[in-house]
Amino acid sequence: MNRPIGVDLFAGAGGLSLGFEQAGFDVVAAVEIDPIHCAIHERNFPLTKTICASVVNLTGTDLRRLAGLGSTDIDVVFGGAPCQGFSLIGKRALDDERNQLVFHYVRLIRELQPKYFVFENVKGLTLGLHSKFLHELIDALADAGYDVLTPYQVLNASSYGVPQDRKRLFLMGARRGLTLPTYPKPLNQTVTVADAIGDLPDADKFKTLKVSDSVSVKWETLSIYGRRLRDLERDPLDFGYRREFDRDLLSSSLRTEHTQVSKQRFRATLPGETEPISRFRKLPSDGLCNTLRAGTDSARGAFTSPRPIHPTAPRVITVREAARLHSFPDWFRFHSTKWHGFRQIGNSVPPLLGRAVAAEVLKALGLKPSKPQEKLQPGLAELLQFDMGQAARHFEVPRNTIAQRSRAREILTAEETAESQAQHA
Repeated sequence: MNRPIGVDLFAGAGGLSLGFEQAGFDVVAAVEIDPIHCAIHERNFPLTKTICASVVNLTGTDLRRLAGLGSTDIDVVFGGAPCQGFSLIGKRALDDERNQLVFHYVRLIRELQPKYFVFENVKGLTLGLHSKFLHELIDALADAGYDVLTPYQVLNASSYGVPQDRKRLFLMGARRGLTLPTYPKPLNQTVTVADAIGDLPDADKFKTLKVSDSVSVKWETLSIYGRRLRDLERDPLDFGYRREFDRDLLSSSLRTEHTQVSKQRFRATLPGETEPISRFRKLPSDGLCNTLRAGTDSARGAFTSPRPIHPTAPRVITVREAARLHSFPDWFRFHSTKWHGFRQIGNSVPPLLGRAVAAEVLKALGLKPSKPQEKLQPGLAELLQFDMGQAARHFEVPRNTIAQRSRAREILTAEETAESQAQHA
């Protein structure tokens, strides 16, 4: 069975990779600079060549060689390049060194010459000075030989089956002469927080989850959304590979310890309201999750972004609960630490949103999606627990590929910071 092929640039843990796979593509290569994110991608996508490298140092020829593509015509290249978006007066924004990753995204599109491209980024790129940068990007892609679908659109993940209010810019284009895709039409139904996480056992009930991120437990899942993510019910629009996994393993659920005072504050906070001291929002069972954010990286202090308060339990949500609210299936595993796990989710495109966009590219190709019969075994379990040194050795890259904090204890979660402030208030 020949499926169209895609390449993921700036892949992270693989939200867009999964979306494109579920739409009917085989993701043959994924490029990511962070070795720990690469390890997670390799674990979840055993058929994909995970390339641990910066796009700055990667040519189209290098990528084809590393992925074993030769001269194969690539159907789509997709990714969300980090960018500042600001333009200096009298200077093109694409020439600004802060935006070099976007420049290299365009360069790789030019060198790889895929039939289609998808560029994903923050909604803010459409506003004010940022919009000048966006128009320069469109002009650069046109110069590379591509027609760009205009007007560009900002899509909200909640319109495509994700129980989260998350707006992202998508820019799509086709090699000149090919049929342009269209933007996906919003769905009519909304998935709620309760649909997403209402079935999950409460992590605080398991002592094991103080030291481990998983525990074996039996539980019942009733919502269609939850049953599909747990692979208890077939999703008719999911054309991805099925994975071997234990449906009775509650994974990515390492507990967060709170003081009794914090728990009292969390209980007293109304659903949909923000707890005034921690500034955490309490999730409404019958509503949407607010945008899940990644927080800062190691070089900038390693702070975790504020995490929502669980709708019924007096605690912040777990990584698995965040994954459900992001539309990741239960077989998808994240790094065993909360800091990396939440960053991997917060930085990713919700798979169901990615799938909706990817499905339109597949239509433009004139293809119908097909479901593989093969069931995949996940990659090595130790990939989930690598520290930076182990991950760097695994991918044979320098340990300092990503700037690191000087001491592990410098990691302070937003919750710990809030607790400290509360105790001294």
